[in-house]
Amino acid sequence: MTTVLIWLGAILLIAVGLAGLILPALPGPLLLFAGLWMAAWAEGFAFVGMKTLIILGILAALASLADFVAGAFGAKRYGASPRSVWGAALGALVGLFFGLPGLLLGPFVGAVLGELSARWDLAAAGRAGWGATIGLVLGTAAKVAFGLTMVLVFLAVRLL
Repeated sequence: MTTVLIWLGAILLIAVGLAGLILPALPGPLLLFAGLWMAAWAEGFAFVGMKTLIILGILAALASLADFVAGAFGAKRYGASPRSVWGAALGALVGLFFGLPGLLLGPFVGAVLGELSARWDLAAAGRAGWGATIGLVLGTAAKVAFGLTMVLVFLAVRLL
């Protein structure tokens, strides 16, 4: 019975972790790593051992780092203020409630509003919104790539 509960917890963490690779409110890489670790634990680390878990941990850390670096790079590249970056993140969070259009427009609108709160320059706010949005999109793409790599590494070690 305990093994079944561990597996259910692992599956839940992996599912929420995969969703968190796209949803900005969830720490996807960390949850995904926790789920994969729990799956290895459910089998007594017989197939997936410490070396693989270290690799998965490094991939999770890189995924988290890539998300921040890409967001900062996009924002800096287009001259965004820190408020613009925070606005883009909040806009993405609010955009979740409006489906795909919200996910696409939320970061832009949030970054523009954040930049306008820092300085009243509409052209700069537009550039900042564009840059922050590009950074968030690139960060999300990097998180998804690292997350899927984590799952593939786990499955390759487990099944081969």
